[in-house]
Amino acid sequence: MEVAANCSLRVKRPLLDPRFEGYKLSLEPLPCYELELEAAVAEVKLRDDQYTLEHMHAFGMYNYLHCDSWYQDSVYYIDNLGRIMNLTVMLDTVLARPREVFRLPTDLTAYDNRLCASIHFTSSTWVTLSDGTGRLYLIATGERGNNASEKWEIVYNEELGSPFILIHSISLLKAEEHSVATLLLRVEKEESDMKGSGFFVSLEWVTISKKNKDNKKYEIIKRDILRGKSVPHYAAIEPDGNGLMIVSYKSFTFVPVGQDVEEKKDEEMSDKIKEPLYYWQQTEEDLTVTVRLPEDSTKEDIQVQFLPDHVNVVLKGQKILEGNLYSSVDHESSTWIIKENNSLEISLIKKNEGLTWPELVVGDKQGEFIRDPAQCAAIAERLMHLTSEQLNPDPDKGKPPCNAQELEECDIFFEESSSLCRFDGNTLKTTHVVNLGSNQYLFSVTVDPKEMPCFCLRHDVDALLWQPHSSKQDEMWEHIATFNALGYVQASKRDKKFFACAPNYSYAALCECLRRVFIYRQPTPMSTVLYNRKEGRQVGQVAKQQVASLETNDPIVGFQATNERLFVLTTRNLFLIKVQTEK
Repeated sequence: MEVAANCSLRVKRPLLDPRFEGYKLSLEPLPCYELELEAAVAEVKLRDDQYTLEHMHAFGMYNYLHCDSWYQDSVYYIDNLGRIMNLTVMLDTVLARPREVFRLPTDLTAYDNRLCASIHFTSSTWVTLSDGTGRLYLIATGERGNNASEKWEIVYNEELGSPFILIHSISLLKAEEHSVATLLLRVEKEESDMKGSGFFVSLEWVTISKKNKDNKKYEIIKRDILRGKSVPHYAAIEPDGNGLMIVSYKSFTFVPVGQDVEEKKDEEMSDKIKEPLYYWQQTEEDLTVTVRLPEDSTKEDIQVQFLPDHVNVVLKGQKILEGNLYSSVDHESSTWIIKENNSLEISLIKKNEGLTWPELVVGDKQGEFIRDPAQCAAIAERLMHLTSEQLNPDPDKGKPPCNAQELEECDIFFEESSSLCRFDGNTLKTTHVVNLGSNQYLFSVTVDPKEMPCFCLRHDVDALLWQPHSSKQDEMWEHIATFNALGYVQASKRDKKFFACAPNYSYAALCECLRRVFIYRQPTPMSTVLYNRKEGRQVGQVAKQQVASLETNDPIVGFQATNERLFVLTTRNLFLIKVQTEK
């Protein structure tokens, strides 16, 4: 059985700035332009049955503004009339109104349980689209932005079950066979889940292909499904279509297509409630194993063999317990006896007295360990000095315990450890795993549309940008940029909704649910001489922070960053903030 390789992210030290002094608030005005929309954005509110945190992450915090990374300063949104509207900026002072490029063929208002419509720009000439009702569209667009060649035409559409949103897609051309791979996300009900939220997250990897140029019909050639318990922070298909990378709080696993999920659950439940074959206890000197016997069992039906590091128990020709022991025993002093209550009792004498065994037989899960109450009490007493009901029972102690109340909000992580996993597209198994620990996920950005999207993680106080390279086995994730102290700064913004950065790393920006946008620029050289009085040295460059306040009371529903501009979408307006004004 192949085991996934445990990897780590290697930070490039030259990209870190240990002498970074923080962001200086700049009061320089930011040019802001406003466009009123002809029709409101097709925002879909959460229903009463979409009450979990996963519904909020996937649909409640959905970004309704989509950036076409194949073309500069081109953004799209879908309005209430089912139109895909585009705004491409050439000159800020001469802004054209958003133009319609495509209209959905279905009347979205007729569906009660629909999700938000979603779009992904697969390549410079292909687009994948979901109308939020469960139908997937593959659209050939021609060269977008070129009025002569741009024409959106549906080449494939099919109902794929319950409603979903699109989160990623790629276009592949191999041996004259064109195919498009997409990732679809659903949050589905799980009736048998009695302890959790009652929902699970499904990621469906769908590949649509046309075999050759003569055959004009596209069809689905592959469908794979992953299941997990949390909405992934990041999920993307590799450019060659051979793998998939996911950053998530809880792990995902592939579900075999065609397998009856309910039947699988019943089998798992029956395994869980199956009675253990044996029970075992331990003291510091010995171990006691108890096996329940069938009625009318005799001594002749039982065969027990003791070795220093091995045990073998056979009942009527059937192996009850067999394998290597966790540690060595005195096999000559070990005994067994049939008790009056029709049970077999085996006594094993430990060679290493005082050693606590975590398991009896290495790898054996058929038994159940019974803890001795007296032993548990002794362990608790030994650990008593590490815990206390009082916050700081001995303030004069040399090393007082950590006081959580002294932590700032910026130092607290609200999520448990996430992981970054790479799945092989052929074997459907996990090949690489990175435990992200306290490296909080912040956002993703497409730097090069021909590569996988980058993801940004918090490392200590900084925010580090990572570019996945599926073709480089020795450096699958490359550290390409650092936003100094941004990990610490963003944690103080409790009302933040969307996070983004420029594809050239020149600035990062975040917006709150209402009105305010914060911009954090990378350090730039100073035009005047500035000194640090504490260290007595000249400061060569300064990182600026700027704040923009939008003149609207409508909630922000979309946010995208390009190298020169920020696009902010509300339900009825589209705002454009000119970030790079230097000539």
